[in-house]
Amino acid sequence: MKSVLKSEIFEYAKIILIALVIALLVRTYVAEARMIPSESMLPTLKIGDRLIVDKFFYEINGIKDIQRGDIVVFDPPPAANSKNDIPFIKRVIGLPGETIAIKKGVVYINGEPLGESYLAEKPKGDFGPFVIPDGTIFLMGDNRNNSLDSRFWGPLPLQNIIGVAEFRYYPLNEIGILD
Repeated sequence: MKSVLKSEIFEYAKIILIALVIALLVRTYVAEARMIPSESMLPTLKIGDRLIVDKFFYEINGIKDIQRGDIVVFDPPPAANSKNDIPFIKRVIGLPGETIAIKKGVVYINGEPLGESYLAEKPKGDFGPFVIPDGTIFLMGDNRNNSLDSRFWGPLPLQNIIGVAEFRYYPLNEIGILD
């Protein structure tokens, strides 16, 4: 009887250990859940929204797959003066080598106005022109007038990107793929 009990406990322990290893590998290399901590991405994302961040696709394809409009999760650069280790989330606005400027509430990329249907209000204040260096991207929150972003701390080095936010799973009435 003791031998059977030991065998069952050992089998359960193996299953739990394998499940933990798989969960750790998935979270480290494939995808992870994140919660929105601030209002910087309103109206697209609200405080408390829960997202799935795709780490795997970015790792395989790298920068060539980062597109303008992607919502990325990243480790903030030192210039952001973040007082905690919480990653930031912002929208990709400018890519390496592009020139970005903001004039009278309109974002311009290489002199062309950027259509931004996701904004609640246009940004106040002008910016640039600024040429985005190689190996970096320019990020801004959708809530332009309440977002500390690349306008304040500069372009983000690509190596700081954790992944691309792909799917909202909470709140339940807003489940779906992010635009």
